[in-house]
Amino acid sequence: MPSTPSTLTDKVRTFALDGATAAAAFLRGTCVFISETGTALFPDADRTLALHDGVVLCAAGDGQRLVTGGDDGKVMEVLASGEAKTLAAQNGSWIDRIALGPDGAVAYSAGKTAFLVPAKGEVRSFAAPSTVGGLAFAPKGLRVAVAHYGGVSLWYPNAADAKPEVLEWKGSHLGVTYSPDGRFIITTMQEPSLHGWRLADGAHMRMTGYPARVKSFAFTHDGKWLVSSGSTEVVLWPFATKDGPIGKQPSMQAPSASGGRVSVVACHPKDPVMACGYDDGMVLMVRLTDGAEILLRAPDASVVSTIAWRKDGGAVAFGTAGGSAGLLEF
Repeated sequence: MPSTPSTLTDKVRTFALDGATAAAAFLRGTCVFISETGTALFPDADRTLALHDGVVLCAAGDGQRLVTGGDDGKVMEVLASGEAKTLAAQNGSWIDRIALGPDGAVAYSAGKTAFLVPAKGEVRSFAAPSTVGGLAFAPKGLRVAVAHYGGVSLWYPNAADAKPEVLEWKGSHLGVTYSPDGRFIITTMQEPSLHGWRLADGAHMRMTGYPARVKSFAFTHDGKWLVSSGSTEVVLWPFATKDGPIGKQPSMQAPSASGGRVSVVACHPKDPVMACGYDDGMVLMVRLTDGAEILLRAPDASVVSTIAWRKDGGAVAFGTAGGSAGLLEF
């Protein structure tokens, strides 16, 4: 692996937000940045849009829409056209987590309650046993994984009388994701580790050894690897076989030269490539097959807070806690 990566920093367009970058996304190919102060910036159109009267706490995009939640209790949907509408309002509550599902469905949480907002029909809710730590839709069918203290509840919003299946494991479960093939569920923990279940038989997967809590993780497009933050290099867990990472060790890529920890990861939608940001402000693009690196942003002590790929893989956007943002089109 080269000690000094190649660089594309001179090709990156940079922008300044009015607060920390809470999210970056592409909507039908159009880039949008969300500042923590509740403002959406469309850099190509050179215009802004006010979304929240307060701090943005969570966001999720699927290439067609970007949905945000704030401490003002609002759930807002933004489209590529620049239109925005309120999907829900929980007065007096914070919107902590958001996930996007099939057919326009949106899941969000406020405290111990998870809500499902379908494109049509009435809103449904699920009372979790503790504060909701994370939400994720299954790859197929309308099923929502709700992470909380003690494990994950698999909620079927269309089956009102069905009792959720609970995947149990002691501790506080935060972020949650399904593998692309739907065979595994993985959570980030309050302690520096991941936990997973193989859904076919409930087998546990303990993924430990991190020096810090994992705050960002993502599956590669083919589901063969789960890449994660939490260390001074990206930690990759193997998921290509039926046993996933059970009995296997992770591999590492993109070590930080400065000792800064990885803060956010994002996988290319089509190729074995990832982008990773560090808490010293550096952003790298890394080829998983051989670990080759390209520098997209030089370190400047501002934590990288978000990274997003365009759906066709032809562009990547990123932002920092200091309010700077970058866009690279290939």
